[in-house]
Amino acid sequence: MSTAARATSPSSGQTTYGGFTFQQLRVYGGLAVAGLSILLALLSGPNWLILIVGLWLALLVYKTFHAILILYSIISVYPVLRVISISLRPTDGLLSRSLDLIPPGATMFSYSQVFQEEEFLRWVWNTLAITVTVSIIGVVVSATGAYAFSRWRFPGRRPALIFLLTTQMIPAGMLLIPIFVIVAQLGLSNNIAGLMLAYITTTVPFSIWILKGYYDTIPPDLEEAAMVDGCNRMEAFWRVILPLSTPALSIVFLFNFLGAWSEFLVAKVILQNPDVWTWSLGLNSLIGTFNTDWGKYAAGSVLVTIPVLLLFVWQSKYLISGLTLGSVKS
Repeated sequence: MSTAARATSPSSGQTTYGGFTFQQLRVYGGLAVAGLSILLALLSGPNWLILIVGLWLALLVYKTFHAILILYSIISVYPVLRVISISLRPTDGLLSRSLDLIPPGATMFSYSQVFQEEEFLRWVWNTLAITVTVSIIGVVVSATGAYAFSRWRFPGRRPALIFLLTTQMIPAGMLLIPIFVIVAQLGLSNNIAGLMLAYITTTVPFSIWILKGYYDTIPPDLEEAAMVDGCNRMEAFWRVILPLSTPALSIVFLFNFLGAWSEFLVAKVILQNPDVWTWSLGLNSLIGTFNTDWGKYAAGSVLVTIPVLLLFVWQSKYLISGLTLGSVKS
């Protein structure tokens, strides 16, 4: 490009192209693409696909990063919308290849079937009892264990931390046989207590590492000040450390909850009795060798996401950091 066409404005310090800044060219380019897409969409019928693609291209010209994020969000959300679409299809349209998000003749029949013909409420109740118990016990055990690793220096501390980290590197498939043998020897096969024990032993090590790293960022001066005011070590931990560790505790709770809520392999090995099935085992039973009721399967898959979404909404206000910033004047 010639020097006459490209120059630097002395007032703003921005490079101009033919009298326009780069930002102005992006705005005008985006408006031009948007106008062209609207015109083509109107001439085609109207065609909503052309309009949507054209508006996205206009945004790509104007705000490239935002357009890429929107495209990524659509790609991420579309499979979920497809599952919802399948759950709303009538019985005679389950094998349809239509890409419509809202199928013709949409009905809630599959949702009523999953409650009336299957033990869905029992599956969800068993899963909820397991996940809540595992999450609470996991938080209690990992919170106290991580505090000991963070505040005390004792023989074997570093090897123990490395051992806890090493346990997370073992593939889940290699743990199935040892877990089954231990649970069977304890007489907890076909018992949700045995599944809880298996989940707790696999989630606590990683939770300890998360909380230990967070405790290291909390100044010991806060506990010392509390003990000067009359608290003992446990009271200082309960009244000072735990309130400041709310974000980390929330992350650990979510990690334990999600790990237990959606787990399948360990539950498949331990739980054989249909009365103690979790929702993952229950929905898996709907998949047959020659026939699968995809309507009920999709409806159940949509329903089991609701508790997780509610938990995320409830815990979102705690998923922040920096609560100790400014607590101690340096």
